[in-house]
Amino acid sequence: MKIKHKFQRVAVLIDVQNMYYSAKNLYGAKVNFGEIVKTAVGERQLIRAIAYVIRTKTGEEKPFFEALTKLGIETKEKDLQEFYGGVKKGDWDVGLAVDAVELSEKVDVIILVSGDGDFLPLVEYVQPKGCLVEIVAFRETASGKLVEAADDFINLSEEKNKFLFSPRPAKKLRRE
Repeated sequence: MKIKHKFQRVAVLIDVQNMYYSAKNLYGAKVNFGEIVKTAVGERQLIRAIAYVIRTKTGEEKPFFEALTKLGIETKEKDLQEFYGGVKKGDWDVGLAVDAVELSEKVDVIILVSGDGDFLPLVEYVQPKGCLVEIVAFRETASGKLVEAADDFINLSEEKNKFLFSPRPAKKLRRE
């Protein structure tokens, strides 16, 4: 682990889809992105926090996007693609990687909130240029090589109560 000090300028890039599905599949819960950013940044200087999100036709995710903005997390939105046969795709990997490369010239640390192994080449590209890369993810769904390559790793599974919102209990139907 590298030394963290209060003068480090930090950018947090959040792969929302990766985190959403990891939390849902592992724990049946939702992610507390505000707590993740606060913990990952610590006493350092947050320069930008960006969440990469997917918009659907129904717009049901709009309150979630607004909640992120209220937490000081900007959102970059992309429409969900729907292909013939019902296949749906929403992917921000390239957009997130391009932002990380650009930001790595302006900050000291990139905090990547994702366990997606596809980001390994990004980490390997940015680090030799002098930018630290820290990974924040659930260990069970994070790429081992990504975790190994990182300058630091925060395992969200170690403090589930801090980083997850408990699933809401199902409403009981009253019989009359």
